[in-house]
Order: sequence, then C-alpha cells, then structure tokens
Amino acid sequence: MDQQELTELISATATLMEQFERNCNQIEQQQRALSQQLQALSQQLPATVRQSADATLSGLPGELMGKLRSGLEQPVGDYEKRLVQAGTALGDGSQALAQQLQRMERMHKSLIWKVTGAVIGCITLLLVGAIWLSMHYAGVIRDNQIAADKLKAINGADLILCGERLCANIDRKAQGVGDKGQYAPVLQR
Repeated sequence: MDQQELTELISATATLMEQFERNCNQIEQQQRALSQQLQALSQQLPATVRQSADATLSGLPGELMGKLRSGLEQPVGDYEKRLVQAGTALGDGSQALAQQLQRMERMHKSLIWKVTGAVIGCITLLLVGAIWLSMHYAGVIRDNQIAADKLKAINGADLILCGERLCANIDRKAQGVGDKGQYAPVLQR
C-alpha cells in the first residue's frame, strides 16, 4: 500500500466519520424535537379537555344540568375512561420513544468508539510503516554513501580498460600501502 492509497484511505475514513456524525446529530435533534412536542401535547391534553368540558357545561341552566347529569354520567364516564386510556397510551408511547432514544445513543457511542479505534489503528499502522521505511532507507543511504565514496575515488583515479581487465597509472614514487606494501597509489587524472 503506497502513501497515496493510505492518504486516500484516511481521507475517506474522515469523510465517513464526519458524515456519520452529521447524520447522528440530525437524528438526535429530530428525536429531541419530537419528544418535546409529545411532552407538550401530553401536558396540554387534560387542561384542554377540562376547558372544553367546563365551557360546554357552564352554559346550561341548573335544572337542565340535574336532569342531564343522570343521563350523561355513563357517557362522561366512558369519555373519562377513553381519556385515561389515551393518556396511558400516550405515556407508553413516550416511554417507548425514550427507550429508543437511549438505544440510539448507545449505538451512536459504540459506533464512535469503533470509528475512533479504526482511525487510531490506521494512524498507528501508518506511523509504524513510516518508522520502518525511515530505518530501511537510512541503511540504504548509508550503504550507498560508502559505495559513492569508492566510486568518487575510482572516478578521480587514472584508470583505463585493458581488454577485460582494469589498468592503472600508478605513482611509482609513493610508498606502498597494505600489510606488505603490495598496493601502490594511483595517480589522479
């Protein structure tokens, strides 16, 4: 895997992470708004029903109220039961929504940890690779430096090809070099 592929991988990972965070933030904001609306409606419902009932019943004369009360007790009781059932269903719905929000938050945190772990793993892998490459190429450069010094000395020496062998113009006046003085310095060009 070369440097460009690694850079593209990191860029793609960062883009996916940003997109995921934006999506999670949008979902979280939508769920909060829905939860607030649901809570506001559940708090307004009993007051609205009472206001409606008070407004309707306050306009009737007292005598008619007495007669109607006996006839309305059962429908009003049924209405109250339905109202209690609706409130219960609304409460259950809000609890289910709260549980779903908690599950989504846990999933969001888990996904963030996984993405963070993957990014840290990629960065660690890149660092280890970079350190290994630096050490490898430092050794190659060191080896090539020694070879370059030898080539520089050979290029500066007065040498020619004699068939398949190398011939040198040696300095006959200079003292020999080596254990037994068997090497003679080569003249410079």
